[in-house]
Amino acid sequence: MNLTHVVNNAMKAFRQNVPEYVGAGVVDISTGMLLAVDTIDNHPRDILDVVAAATADLFQGRTVLQIEELWKQNRGVVDNRRYFHEILVNSEHLVHLFMRSKTNPDIVAVVICTRHVNVGMLFAQARSVMRELEGG
Repeated sequence: MNLTHVVNNAMKAFRQNVPEYVGAGVVDISTGMLLAVDTIDNHPRDILDVVAAATADLFQGRTVLQIEELWKQNRGVVDNRRYFHEILVNSEHLVHLFMRSKTNPDIVAVVICTRHVNVGMLFAQARSVMRELEGG
């Protein structure tokens, strides 16, 4: 199965399984490119592209990379492992969950829900879909 097919299946699964779903996307943070998006509302493409770029900054912005390098130095770690895997952002009306793939650290899924979501259920359902996206 190719990446496009797997990503499209993940978009469907996020919509079906994540409570209080508003939208989801998959971003290749090595390029900042939005690989797929699904929302219950129409959003202008330029806004979606900026969200993709912001996702890349969240996981590999200059200061984030500095923090990771300092932790590696402090702990004597010499591999290229990334420390930040999931980031939860609460905005005024929405909850945004950013999840980095364990099998391909350049792939990040973003799931957006209303503020009424049970955060535990959001994590459980979104992680389940991520396991499918990762092939395991």
